[in-house]
Amino acid sequence: MRILFLCHSFNSLSQRLHVELREAGYVVSVELDIHDDLTREAVDLFSPDVIVAPFLKRAIPEDIWSRVLCLIVHPGIRGDKGPNALDWAILEDEPVWGVTLVEARKAMDAGPVWAFREFPMREARKSDLYREEVTDAATACVLEAIGRIAAGDRTPLMEANNGKGRLRPPVPRQRRALDPSAMTAAQALRIVRASDGDPGAMIEIAGKTFRAYDAGLAEGCSGPAGMIVARSGGAVAIAFSDGALWIGHLREPGAQKPKLPATTLLAEHLAAVPEMAALSRVSYREEDGVGFLSFSFHNGAMSSEDCEELRQAFLAAVARPMRVLVLQGGFETWSNGIHLSVIENAESPADESWRNINAMNNLVEAIIRADDRLVIGAVLGNAGAGGVFLSLAADEVWMRDGVVLNPHYKDMGNLYGSEYWTYLLPARVGEMRARVITQARLPMGVSEADALGLCSRRLPRARAEALEALGTAAKELAAAPDLDDRIAAKRARLAADEERKPLSAYRAEELARMRRNFYGFDPSYHVARFNFIHKIAKSRTPATLAVHRAGDGGRQGGAGCRP
Repeated sequence: MRILFLCHSFNSLSQRLHVELREAGYVVSVELDIHDDLTREAVDLFSPDVIVAPFLKRAIPEDIWSRVLCLIVHPGIRGDKGPNALDWAILEDEPVWGVTLVEARKAMDAGPVWAFREFPMREARKSDLYREEVTDAATACVLEAIGRIAAGDRTPLMEANNGKGRLRPPVPRQRRALDPSAMTAAQALRIVRASDGDPGAMIEIAGKTFRAYDAGLAEGCSGPAGMIVARSGGAVAIAFSDGALWIGHLREPGAQKPKLPATTLLAEHLAAVPEMAALSRVSYREEDGVGFLSFSFHNGAMSSEDCEELRQAFLAAVARPMRVLVLQGGFETWSNGIHLSVIENAESPADESWRNINAMNNLVEAIIRADDRLVIGAVLGNAGAGGVFLSLAADEVWMRDGVVLNPHYKDMGNLYGSEYWTYLLPARVGEMRARVITQARLPMGVSEADALGLCSRRLPRARAEALEALGTAAKELAAAPDLDDRIAAKRARLAADEERKPLSAYRAEELARMRRNFYGFDPSYHVARFNFIHKIAKSRTPATLAVHRAGDGGRQGGAGCRP
């Protein structure tokens, strides 16, 4: 069965569905929604049985949906229609929300319903709900519908999208505006959460308008409404009519402005603002012989300062006597490597790229050299590029089901990458598999990571169950009678590896290639980074995704499988 994805961008939901459908044995190809004529061409080339639209911003042309069954993932409950569905659900404090798989028709989101799921809402950012609840529900809907179609049942569940939801317009600009003098911090937090990711909530700070992201209540902070009353890490606390709100990231309006830590954009206004230690992105605790070092950086981007903060916390943790240390990333993301927005904003992006990759390497090296204990990388959220190789610095990598990995750098202007990947990856999976993993440019699920050797243990998908399984397994490892033998074997292996080829040699070789990416004549990395940060639409679908554009229309390699 041949499935064509039509999507505005190959986002996290599209990647999860791509992974799940390929693993289920379906032939999958992707066409980005660039122009209707290109979509028509893709349909002619691929001859899909079904078109799935995981993430669209425009209507599918009638001459396409009248020829091929087109199923659209709508992030709303049955009956909900229109854009910004999840934004509205957060703004209006809906207790239950859902995903509806709707067949394309002339009226937007009004066609036959092929599958639906509902879930309880939680207090979280829109982007977090989208990556978690919406993605899980959408995956279940698509797999259900495709499974029925593959079995010969092409009958929708309902002839029209009717239910508790209703048709709503785009969220108006004024509903995304924050007014510190008229709003409580809790009211403002709901607006920021509903606008997080895109387009951001509007706020005026120090006489300048910004888009605000990454917010949380600032307990114990207060002051004149609209004033900056505290700072912590990269965040600032803004006073509201009742309480204050931490705002972690800001963006100046305009197409050329990246999202940055709030303190970066407000630096000139912070001289007299008190600094607090309230918002550390890193924390440490101990339970039953296990150290748990938890970290969570916004969207998985790790600046030079973030890398150093985590390295110092790691060094403090290994000074403790715990024989098992769990390096636990957040549920939203584990890590996506270096912080491209901070790099883009730097006076010299090349210099900041160099500083950032060296800070990341310092962190990875500290983890590798911790030879007096076992380190577990607990990957509970998606990971990409250098973030994947950060996890491989641990002795074992435990992954939560449903996590998506992008273990390659090539799409960022053929970036070579560092993080000691030339040492860590072949040691984990072998030279041949290492070449396949880094060259494929395709998202990978936990099943494939497990088969390739990137994953040592699988954790349940549900958050509470994942944490329980992680804690239980880590404590069992700490109590295992052969723990000392395993640590001794690790120490001997590291010493033998260092004798054969020092870690410094791997680093020097990788950085020599990275220097050419950053400072060489080929500007591909800088162009790709600029396009990524400023969300410049692609002019064509990458050949790795659009397998229908291969000479055989994707019939030989149409599943998008790795060689």
